[in-house]
Amino acid sequence: MSLLLPGPDGTTRRYEPRAVPLALPPGPPPHSRTVFSAAHVVADPYADAPPDGPAAVDWDATLAFRRHLWSHGLGVAEAMDTAQRGMGLDWPAAAELIRRSAAEAKAVDGRIACGVGTDQLASGGLAEVRAAYEEQLALVEEAGAQPILMASRALAAAARGAEDYLAVYGELLRQASGPVILHWLGPMFDPALDGYWGSPGLDAATETFLDVIAAHPDKVDGIKVSLLDARREVELRRRLPAGVRCYTGDDFHYPELIAGDQQGFSHALLGIFDPLGPLAAEAVRLLDKGDTEAFRAALDPTVELSRHLFEPPTRFYKTGVVFLAWLAGHQSHFTMVGGLQSARSLRHFARAYELADGLGLFPDPGRAESRMRSLLTVYGVPQ
Repeated sequence: MSLLLPGPDGTTRRYEPRAVPLALPPGPPPHSRTVFSAAHVVADPYADAPPDGPAAVDWDATLAFRRHLWSHGLGVAEAMDTAQRGMGLDWPAAAELIRRSAAEAKAVDGRIACGVGTDQLASGGLAEVRAAYEEQLALVEEAGAQPILMASRALAAAARGAEDYLAVYGELLRQASGPVILHWLGPMFDPALDGYWGSPGLDAATETFLDVIAAHPDKVDGIKVSLLDARREVELRRRLPAGVRCYTGDDFHYPELIAGDQQGFSHALLGIFDPLGPLAAEAVRLLDKGDTEAFRAALDPTVELSRHLFEPPTRFYKTGVVFLAWLAGHQSHFTMVGGLQSARSLRHFARAYELADGLGLFPDPGRAESRMRSLLTVYGVPQ
């Protein structure tokens, strides 16, 4: 059966869904690249949770999705911006998410790294920012997960220059019990992070970022760069100390950055690998065999979907990620913490469905079609 989808010009058109999905069975972790998927959270649809209130999470469905990612050989990047940190997921819920996911990772021998931020802090000076980071760092390490030091809105507001970033991050790295991942999240993902590392200019910010790493190379496993600037990421990774990895967070250019060049490559820690998980893992396993051409042939066609989900305002990409998880059958509803399911338009959803269906991402195309039909009906599009 066909669907009547809204188009970009305000009219509707018929779309014939794909009948057969891609065959993407579970598999082992790739060994040529370290690959994390930043994972979304599943809201409790029956909770009486106001948009600005404490987050209500469906823990069973949330952990089931992480088991799905681990089964395909991916690592899980937990409690990151994909999980709506700072956009609906409050610190108490994030702390519980970290504890539960870390325990689940141990049970299934899955790789996990967890976000360390300052989102329990509304505002404060540098001492308060450092204390908030330390609280979260201790929780992640006690849970047995690798820490990811996330960019902090509170630090961006309190810092007066590069020296403040060097001081705060230096102290955190000295305290860390093992190597961490540093995360540079650009303002397109969070406008409150504009001017991070002490300068609105990316060249100066890059130098400060590299100074932090150079001062503590033994405490930095790698860096996650989410600037949507492939040239800058390549230049940055070529300047990293030996043994420090670059994890691409570029949801626009990930195939070329993961494939790499004669001077190196990026590993991956990506929000787009939430909906692309099985396909992405299968593609990277082709790199394990040295077949870069097949890897690009598998992953390049997914970029159009990723660019669509991450279109401006980029920070609302989580809405499309959860929408696709619902269509794929990973959760029984399309509800998000903070009511964020309303952050994208019907046209956006229709195009996301069409692109994902064309890639064969839905394990049960009939179920995806039925759920898309129900959404279209709610929006008043006759079928």
